[in-house]
Amino acid sequence: MRVLVAGATGVIGRQLTPLLASVGHEVFAFSRPGKPGSAVEDLGARAVVGDLLDANGVAQAVRNLRPEAVVHMATAIPAQINPRKMASDFAMTNRLRTEGTRNLLAAAHEVGVQRVISQGLAYAYDPNGNGLANEDAPLWLNPPKQFAPVLDALRELEQQTTTAGGLVLRFGHLYGPGSIYAADGSFTQQVRAGKVPLVGGGTSVFSFTHAHDAATAVVAALDKDVTGVLNIVDDEPSPMSVWLPEFADLLGAKKPKAAPAFMAKMAVGEWGVAFMTRLRGADGARAQLTLDWKPRYGSWRTGFAEELGAAAKRG
Repeated sequence: MRVLVAGATGVIGRQLTPLLASVGHEVFAFSRPGKPGSAVEDLGARAVVGDLLDANGVAQAVRNLRPEAVVHMATAIPAQINPRKMASDFAMTNRLRTEGTRNLLAAAHEVGVQRVISQGLAYAYDPNGNGLANEDAPLWLNPPKQFAPVLDALRELEQQTTTAGGLVLRFGHLYGPGSIYAADGSFTQQVRAGKVPLVGGGTSVFSFTHAHDAATAVVAALDKDVTGVLNIVDDEPSPMSVWLPEFADLLGAKKPKAAPAFMAKMAVGEWGVAFMTRLRGADGARAQLTLDWKPRYGSWRTGFAEELGAAAKRG
């Protein structure tokens, strides 16, 4: 299958692109004008010049290539995120999820692309529901101000993708090489420095997804006649009060200190506090059944231990 990937050098893309090539797909990847294509070619794809925000350029590139499937994993998320400035930090990613999706899907429709898969989030569910959120649960209805434009962009991406007969894979908190949870990631560095407390009891429930598992889910979904949205998460959603101390222990860092929410709000704002106290875990059972897929890392415990242990041996 001729597969066009947007976001081939991102956290998921770096796992996905060589995997697609290894199972026999002919992989093409967008490379922005003026940027060398060697980065995507090193991953096993052929570079296609195109900027998702340039509608005419995307249309021409897709006409020339005529792919059979399009995979949209493009983001522009900074290596370090300031929760007080999340709206501005995610401004370009929001454009890629709205304008970029519109341009890509219009071009795909023009040449008759049959399979479209986009990247969503499995931790944007409304926190007021009970238990884990499945795909029928609503997204956050009254989100904190800094998260609102991010959520608006996600809703638009999902609406555009599903209207086009595509599939949105809602990934959990991504970890693995290149992520904030990697050995050299920004979150990991903050934990090492003792700068990540357990705010308000650490009641947010996190559903994690290793980047390699995200990639294998995309591959599994390519040849399935499945549309709509699916949660791609591991099998052990856990509150921050459980996983953060274990994460710190793996790093040889001090146990996270407790911090009341009202004090943390002064440092990280309303969204930062909500991120640590209000997130709702996601249920991944539907995706595993529908795609006949299971994560290699069924638990963040084994995934983090493998990632951080391997880094410690190298270091």
